[in-house]
Amino acid sequence: MTSYTSFAQLSTHQVRGRDFEIHVIRRPASGIAVIAPHGGGIENGTSEIARAVATDRFNLYLFEGLRPAGNYAALHLTSHLFDEPECLGLIASCPIVVAIHGCKGAEHEVLLGGRHRHLSDRLGAALCAAHIANKTGGHRFPGAEPRNICNRGLTGQGVQLEITTALRSSPAALEMAAVVRATLEGVDGAR
Repeated sequence: MTSYTSFAQLSTHQVRGRDFEIHVIRRPASGIAVIAPHGGGIENGTSEIARAVATDRFNLYLFEGLRPAGNYAALHLTSHLFDEPECLGLIASCPIVVAIHGCKGAEHEVLLGGRHRHLSDRLGAALCAAHIANKTGGHRFPGAEPRNICNRGLTGQGVQLEITTALRSSPAALEMAAVVRATLEGVDGAR
């Protein structure tokens, strides 16, 4: 596995349009950015979930692996080192950043983290009400590092959703995305 320490380093070895692609959709009326920094073939299903959360309402950023195989090993830039300039440019003006990630797991579960504890708790309660298992603490993905990409928006506080393989590959992923979207719509008055 390749261990890059910055996007600049990654981009000297990987080629945009061949190995990866970047998609940015700006919605100036929204103060929320939904990002999938490990989309496409890097963490399967995260791009689709991010699109389903953002719909035509929220800002959207996708960094997607395009390689036929080995996307994670070649393109995964860990969250506290993820510094791709188009992503940073988008989230700099957004009070709320929600990062969609994938983790291993055979159970349908969402592990919530990030420095925006109030929103993380609110999302956890909404997911629980929809009978979607989740944890807002006590797991291996706290997302509390200030340099974590979810925490690099305007307020320095964001939310990280680590979604298990089982949930990402299930039709229930769209239900989960709808719950997250509806919750975010309730707080998008941040602008």
